Amino acid sequence: MDGVDERRAVVRDAAVRLLARREHSRFELARKLGSRGHPDDLIEEIVRNLTRAGLQSDERFAQVFVRSALGRGQGPLKIRAGLAERGVDSAIASVYFNLDADEWSERAASALRKRFGSTPVENRAEWARRARFLAGRGFSSDVVAKVLGS
Repeated sequence: MDGVDERRAVVRDAAVRLLARREHSRFELARKLGSRGHPDDLIEEIVRNLTRAGLQSDERFAQVFVRSALGRGQGPLKIRAGLAERGVDSAIASVYFNLDADEWSERAASALRKRFGSTPVENRAEWARRARFLAGRGFSSDVVAKVLGS
């Protein structure tokens, strides 16, 4: 085995170890391998090969990421931004969290109940506080207004 083959094996092993822990997007995987000092040309080759072999999948990553984000009470804006930050194409992202407005409203209401209980909003300052909470979770202003009332 020559030097290039050895380096290729080292990069591949590092990539497989990362993927064994959790799903990674192509972008994330390449970034992590690059931060460990592996050469860019080998990273690109290895990631492409792992994708072809089915060991890395942006679709699978998006599915896991969205499921986890929904479980944490995050809204569509935050989820979409998180996927974009990790290099996942918006077309892939949309497939996994394409809920209608009523479902997003129910998720926002659930996040509110979990954080604030069932006490009603008593003044404008409390309304603004809850609105900031929902906006920070990634819910649109339309959903916030619907859940909190205008």
